[in-house]
Amino acid sequence: MQPFCKGRYRARLAETPGDLRESQRLRWLAFVARTGRSDDGQSLDADHLDDDCRHMLIHDLRDDRLVCSFRFLPLADGSQIARSYSAQFYDLAALGRFDGPMVEMGRFCLYPDCHDPDVIRLAWGALTRFIEETGVEMLFGCSSFSGLDPETHAEAFAMLKDRHLAPRRWWPRVKAPTVFRFARALRLRQPDPRRAAETMPPLLRSYLAMGGWVSDHAVVDPALMTMHVFTGVEIRAIPPARRRLLHALAQQPA
Repeated sequence: MQPFCKGRYRARLAETPGDLRESQRLRWLAFVARTGRSDDGQSLDADHLDDDCRHMLIHDLRDDRLVCSFRFLPLADGSQIARSYSAQFYDLAALGRFDGPMVEMGRFCLYPDCHDPDVIRLAWGALTRFIEETGVEMLFGCSSFSGLDPETHAEAFAMLKDRHLAPRRWWPRVKAPTVFRFARALRLRQPDPRRAAETMPPLLRSYLAMGGWVSDHAVVDPALMTMHVFTGVEIRAIPPARRRLLHALAQQPA
């Protein structure tokens, strides 16, 4: 995928070990520094999947600062899903039957003081360009809620339970030792749509706007002080208007 720009931002794939370290430093700032965990002196967030993934970097052209990064793991089909990050936390046996190309998107993060919506637009444009160029048919990953108190996000969880649970044929089952089974716990709760939207993570809102769906439970991650839900998007099921918007973002001139 060739680099391309939107406004003052430029998206490109990591090409060197230095590019990867730059992404890992931003991930550490976004995911680890805020938890107060002690630093090992490296200030890097890294794991064994980094070598198997492609890494997208978005820089501010004014000062060449990295303001956003994420990684994606291409899979030939569902038979390879055990390689994914998500498979550590969810029983994805049902998705093992998916017969088309898949990509797992993960470690999506922004520089802490970056709030420019153009960055998010460029990120989705870059991902869309990759999907269109490679023929991906399923996008999936983990969408995180900050904190460990389910009540803080009860309205959002209730909305997910009411409108966005996975199709039975792809149903992610429990695997992690500590989960919040929100579909069961909140089965009688009717969500307030406004309050649900306010507490829904922005990345998850984007997935849902594309027709995405989630697991019926959230995995509790005390190390990163988050709860996350498995999230999937079947590319052919993206609503036409949203598909046109994503395609337009992917066609930004280089």
